[in-house]
Amino acid sequence: MLLLKLAIKSLLNRKASALLTLFTIAISVMLLMSIERVRVDAKSSFSNTISGTDLIVGARTGDIQLLLSSVFRIGHANNGVSWHSYQYITQQRGVKWAIPLSLGDSHKGLAVLGTNKDYFNHYRFGKKQPLRFASGQQFNHLFEVVLGSEVASSLNYKLGDKVVIAHGMGNTSFHNHDDNPFTVVGILEPTGTPVDKTLHIPLAAIDTIHGKSHTHEADHVEDESHEHEHEHEHEHEHDEINLVGNPKQITAFLLGFDSPLYTLQVRRNINQYKPEALLAIMPGVTLRELWEMLSIVEKILLLFSIVVVLISLLGMLTSLLSSLNQRRRELAILRSVGARPWHIFTLISVESILITGLGCLLGIVLFYGLMLLSADYLQSHAGISLNIALLSSYELMLLAAIIAAGFIVGLIPATRAYFYSLADGMSIKI
Repeated sequence: MLLLKLAIKSLLNRKASALLTLFTIAISVMLLMSIERVRVDAKSSFSNTISGTDLIVGARTGDIQLLLSSVFRIGHANNGVSWHSYQYITQQRGVKWAIPLSLGDSHKGLAVLGTNKDYFNHYRFGKKQPLRFASGQQFNHLFEVVLGSEVASSLNYKLGDKVVIAHGMGNTSFHNHDDNPFTVVGILEPTGTPVDKTLHIPLAAIDTIHGKSHTHEADHVEDESHEHEHEHEHEHEHDEINLVGNPKQITAFLLGFDSPLYTLQVRRNINQYKPEALLAIMPGVTLRELWEMLSIVEKILLLFSIVVVLISLLGMLTSLLSSLNQRRRELAILRSVGARPWHIFTLISVESILITGLGCLLGIVLFYGLMLLSADYLQSHAGISLNIALLSSYELMLLAAIIAAGFIVGLIPATRAYFYSLADGMSIKI
């Protein structure tokens, strides 16, 4: 206890350098804990980019290619799924819901997705969170569009604006469908998923904008419905008269089942489907496979955080070593009152443990503060749902490793002080 009091008073006597070292360790601990927590939660959120969906069905390609094209809007499917096959599969026993997806069009480099109202009712992301509207509602008529949050914010769109869809994905669109503009009727809340960068239009509109038949008739019906929109809002709330019609084929579709047993059975049947070559994947499994391919990013983040901690510990070592020359008088006084070399050794070691321990505590406080401040931002902009809970066993092990490393680093100046006091003639002969 006496050595502990001496260590505390010694640090207070050198509070400027001690506080600087302590804050350096605290910031490094905060970075390490934050990177580790974000790494773990990013992996979990990545796996939950789409949740609650049991199967994704598309043309037979590769598992990851189908996932990237249908969920992340990256790349494109070489073939589609016939509407007949879609109807046949969705009528199988155990199928609870189905969401058709039709891709291939774009707007200013952003993906356009053709689907139906089941998309807004059954699509889930994160921890089975439903899609919510920041403003407006679902599309009820043929030439209406629902925007993802990032589409609306980046292009400054609002309800009632007109949007022209182009044929072709990304920036390689070939033809603008200027004769069939879409009216913005809804804007979704941020999800941190590819939904934010997607424009959603009725599935029936896909063939309409690509064909010439019934186009003007649809426009006329749409204009007439808009004239009476405010007078008959409740009457037209579930009116899908302009959404009838089925496409010849779709890009892919999502399936939800009543039981996991049906999932495995239908998946096997789809992969053995004779009329056309189809592939059914389980999104959770494929997402984990995709993350494993990106594991190098995890290793780089962990390496970066470890380097930051090592730099802070080296800073503490530099501070303790540089203070030894300034403390020669202090050490000489301690020896003159009966302190032995091992007392000096223990004193320096206790100081290093105190600085490291207090730095870790302050780092934990800063870590939780940072998590609370950035949780909403990461959820809305990066799709990372932070778990602001108690430290995990792995995180506690990291803290214990940092304290142990701080103690080991402190042994270097402590050992030097032990021999330095003897070689410098500071020992007092009794």
